[in-house]
Amino acid sequence: MLDIKSKIVLKILIKECPNGAYKIVESKDIISSMPPKYRVDFDGLDNILVYLERQEYISIKYDDDGIYCLCVLPYGNEILEKEQNKKRENIKFPPFWIFLLILLLVSLVSSIAGSIIAQILLWKH
Repeated sequence: MLDIKSKIVLKILIKECPNGAYKIVESKDIISSMPPKYRVDFDGLDNILVYLERQEYISIKYDDDGIYCLCVLPYGNEILEKEQNKKRENIKFPPFWIFLLILLLVSLVSSIAGSIIAQILLWKH
């Protein structure tokens, strides 16, 4: 299971390395892309990247003093897609009885309006 900082780093890497292609990324760019609330230092970022690599979310070709050549593996993309799908599924719709109540009220108002219009038209004749 990924913690919030690891998810944020993984999301940044997916944006930086699209289509599973290797790309050279500097650690300062990753850190500056993180929200200030979750920002980490260079050692913290290194620990997160090592963790992501061990869990097979990313592949690191080389690491040279804060410059990484890496790519996001399919499993890393899949994890975030599953998370986004769960968020979509968790959207709650109002219960069915609320729709029925609204339908009843709209029907009542339109029948009253129709009766009033009919009375006005018959009254003029």
